[in-house]
Amino acid sequence: MALTVYNTLSKTKEKFETLEPGKVKMYVCGPTVYDYLHIGNFRGAIFFNLVRNWLEELGNEVTYVYNYTDVDDKIIKRANERGIEPGELTAEFIKAFEDDYARLRLRPQTKNPRVTEH
Repeated sequence: MALTVYNTLSKTKEKFETLEPGKVKMYVCGPTVYDYLHIGNFRGAIFFNLVRNWLEELGNEVTYVYNYTDVDDKIIKRANERGIEPGELTAEFIKAFEDDYARLRLRPQTKNPRVTEH
């Protein structure tokens, strides 16, 4: 079964084709981790988990990278308000996100780079 996607540039439906046969690389911007996420924040996580599962069901090997934005003015402000280092704050909310993600029974991504590491 072929996957068809809508190309917003050409405004047409096109057959999805991988650059390398049978392999898909997905990079998705993840949360800015300065507070607990609400259900609306999980929309992207849920949707792209579904996309990855679908692509695998079609026989593709999927590398799914989902980053954490762990440096941002909101993070610095919240850390200062709490009197802690930004890294301590982001570690707390990355853990909370991953716990909630698991509660939703979503499969973990292949990689979760932090912005501060790249």
